[in-house]
Amino acid sequence: MPRCVSVRLCWVSCNAKPVERHGLTTVAPLPYWRLSGFYLFYFALLGATAPFLALYFHHLGFSSARIGELVAIPMLMRCVAPNLWGWLGDYTGKRLLIVRLGALCTLFSFALIFVSKSYAWLALVMALHAFFWHAVLPQFEVITFAHLRQQPERYSQIRLWGSVGFILTVVILGRVFEWLSLDVYPVALIVVMAGIVLCSLWVPNAQPSTEGRQPLAGGFLAQLRSPGVLAFYACVALMQMSHGPYYTFLTLHLESLGYSRGVIGLLWALGVLAEVLMFMGMRRILLHFSLRRVLMVSFLLASARWLLLGSFADNVGALLLAQLMHAATFGSFHAAAMTFVQRSFGPGQQGQGQALYATLAGIGGAMGALYAGYSWNTLGPTITFSMASVAALAAAVIIATRLQEDRP
Repeated sequence: MPRCVSVRLCWVSCNAKPVERHGLTTVAPLPYWRLSGFYLFYFALLGATAPFLALYFHHLGFSSARIGELVAIPMLMRCVAPNLWGWLGDYTGKRLLIVRLGALCTLFSFALIFVSKSYAWLALVMALHAFFWHAVLPQFEVITFAHLRQQPERYSQIRLWGSVGFILTVVILGRVFEWLSLDVYPVALIVVMAGIVLCSLWVPNAQPSTEGRQPLAGGFLAQLRSPGVLAFYACVALMQMSHGPYYTFLTLHLESLGYSRGVIGLLWALGVLAEVLMFMGMRRILLHFSLRRVLMVSFLLASARWLLLGSFADNVGALLLAQLMHAATFGSFHAAAMTFVQRSFGPGQQGQGQALYATLAGIGGAMGALYAGYSWNTLGPTITFSMASVAALAAAVIIATRLQEDRP
């Protein structure tokens, strides 16, 4: 057999899933680049909002309290939207349609930002576009795992392209905002949102498979009462709450310490680069270590990271170390959390399981943005980040005491 044919057959066998067609089992290749492209643009949007949204509101003249409220609104929408869309996805099975409509409505609703820059109008725009934006990712995660079938540990190899999109966006926009006014910020977001819409049209559909899985007794609520599941979701909320000061005020914090916007963009990119490297190694990590251990270490490192950012961000070495720790506070945590959700719920409950994850993350993120907004000027960065450290430490204790040790 020629070498090129041999290599091609090997690639197909490693990236394929079985498909039943006319009574015969054929092999369908994993749509790796289509799935990865969607993650790239979706998290490019996060890269455009997490470091720069608060900076844009500050540019418009809002106080830190108002900034915290505006940043919290999209997170609060995660308390409502994912559960509604998750139930609809499980009930209808039309997950990809929900993804496409959600992406399109996100674009159109955010475009309303060009109408007015008043606080009330911006609050409406934040709520409206977030209602549709948060419909997208939980349903797409189900589609991704449906394509992966019996190889869910490969999820991180696809998800890492979302981190690449984040890196590209923060670096490019960091430079753009040094050259141009922040008035161009809404245009940049519209461009990224259009990319999400186009990528959603490129992705093929897939449904969760029951093959090789034992049926889970009871419905969604019954699975929530399984040992450790509720404790896990509580820790999801705590982890996102601990990220409140980071996502809301890190850019302003570093600017006040004398870092330029270009350097700040590179620092955000460094954190996500560490996340990418972690995603590349997560398949081996999850094959050798239990989810409980991975989650517990992620929480402990998050607690240490927030202390570094709150007290030592003026030290370049400490700041670089803190950003490298993003590999744990998001990379290993998210990959392990997605695997936990996929293992804990049956095919007909995956959408609701992912939606609840997004909801609890939204509640925690909103609480984090709100307390950070109210405490930033009154208590200062050190105390605010210390509160974040306590939240992450509490999550580590809960995981250590409530989650059962699972076999990798």
